[in-house]
Amino acid sequence: MEDKNKQSKSASPNGWHANTDLGCDLKTMLRGDVRMKVGKDYPGVLKLDSDAIVDDFLYRDPHYTFVETVPLTASKRNPHVFDGEYLTVTRRDDSSLRLNFKELKMSAGFSVERFALGVCNEICLALGGLIGE
Repeated sequence: MEDKNKQSKSASPNGWHANTDLGCDLKTMLRGDVRMKVGKDYPGVLKLDSDAIVDDFLYRDPHYTFVETVPLTASKRNPHVFDGEYLTVTRRDDSSLRLNFKELKMSAGFSVERFALGVCNEICLALGGLIGE
């Protein structure tokens, strides 16, 4: 009896697993694609809408809905709008810009004047493309 229960939990006599629906209706709600592409993975939520059992033939007639979710990378907080040698510029949720200095690397031949001039030039380059003159 115990072996029979193990078999029914893992696979049915015809070889299908217990969590496999062979005939079902699936409605997809995708963000970018009109139809699902072969081999492409879609992050999302699958919901069982209805699970009718047709009495005449004693089979399940499940209806599912798949809703594609926003990938985590797409909703990145404070995305970089400029990435330079000395600093990065990020845009906040309120559309303001923030200058972020990168780690200061003081190696042999480091010059404060050259560093300051490089930072100044990079700020002009970064903000020149982001802010209309």
